[in-house]
Amino acid sequence: MAGASAVLADDSTLSRLDRALERLERVFAFLSGLGAFALMVLAVISVVGRNFFNAPLRGYVDWIEMAMPLIAILGISYVQRQGGHIRMDILVGQLKGRPLWLAECITTLAILLLMAALVWGSWAHFDRSFDLTKPMWSRDSTIDLGLPLWPAKLIVPVAFSVMCLRLVLQLWGYLRALVLGLENPVAVPLVQSVAEQAAAEADHIQGHDA
Repeated sequence: MAGASAVLADDSTLSRLDRALERLERVFAFLSGLGAFALMVLAVISVVGRNFFNAPLRGYVDWIEMAMPLIAILGISYVQRQGGHIRMDILVGQLKGRPLWLAECITTLAILLLMAALVWGSWAHFDRSFDLTKPMWSRDSTIDLGLPLWPAKLIVPVAFSVMCLRLVLQLWGYLRALVLGLENPVAVPLVQSVAEQAAAEADHIQGHDA
């Protein structure tokens, strides 16, 4: 399951690196949100054009094809930092202390290895599309508008590379907690109780109103 989580910070090198990477992740998440908003605007334009002018937006499917990696993948590392990805906590949620950090180390390492393989595969997919000698530097394009596909394909290995950096920092945090026996390590998402979630949401709302 995906639950609310908190990420603690201190003056350690790990925490400083965590906060520095978070700034990049926030930018990526913002761009992902802009992509979703732009796609909604295009949908409105297409519907209005079809209903009132009998002229829907040309190449709407092409724009969707280009925007999907931006919307679906660019913010993946930000969600990982916040502990928002869906996972099964039936077993891990019952663990405490070093057994919990050991389990988190194992799962984080497994995800890191998978993401590294995906970086390699998605970069190869981008490389097959990109060619400086071709028009618009692309070997392939969309059907209707002829948009080059390599920018959309490049988003995937870039986002996955940032995800790998996030997983390295989290693995470092879990290993540090495992070795030192920490109760609340920094730079990793700590699952909050229902009461803690409610208090955090209340603080967020009060801060927004202020």
